[in-house]
Amino acid sequence: MTTVRIPAGWPATEEQARAVQDELRTRVLLDEPGPPPGTGHVTGVDVAYDDERDVVAAAAVVLDAATLEVVAEATAVGRISFPYVPGLLAFREIPTVLAALDALPCRPGLVVCDGYGLAHPRRFGLAGHLGVLTGLPTIGVAKNPFTFTYDDPDASRGSTSPLLADSEEVGRALRTRDGVKPVFVSVGHRTDLDNACAHVLALTPKYRLPETTRRADALCREALREATEHG
Repeated sequence: MTTVRIPAGWPATEEQARAVQDELRTRVLLDEPGPPPGTGHVTGVDVAYDDERDVVAAAAVVLDAATLEVVAEATAVGRISFPYVPGLLAFREIPTVLAALDALPCRPGLVVCDGYGLAHPRRFGLAGHLGVLTGLPTIGVAKNPFTFTYDDPDASRGSTSPLLADSEEVGRALRTRDGVKPVFVSVGHRTDLDNACAHVLALTPKYRLPETTRRADALCREALREATEHG
């Protein structure tokens, strides 16, 4: 487990954070297809918080994209680096997530975030932020549609419908299990929406949520529990 310090110069106010978002958002690449599903590595990242103790734990779990077997995993624990502000959650998570990714012994490949990419009020959620800072292809897979609208996809697995900000498609509602509520997929960096949805279907052979998210969620909760028990 890596212990993380808040980086020098990290934004301390909403105004500063929005200025960073505005600058970094210009670096997002949306004209690359991304790695083919089922090839190489795919990595899930997730975080867990203990706000009372001011602790955040992050996990990165690398899977073999073909078999979904765990290849490597790493965790990091740090202080919460930004207050809770909707639309600016990446600033609470990024330093610790970066530390977990840096601690991996292998290349992550595509990174799957439990959250948003373009499907964000400022079109720059955690997946975009993380992709720009690391140069890695990233996608966001969220459990709810945030502030956006969608029509319910058909009931069968693999069905999709556009996730809309007015008339702009910012992501897709994707049915990963027959008759089960969809997940909400959006592009982060260096991939496209068709490919992102194909990756998510490859990562959901049994459950609604991707294996990357399920494994990273369990690992970051365990890391948080260990950190706070011994803190």
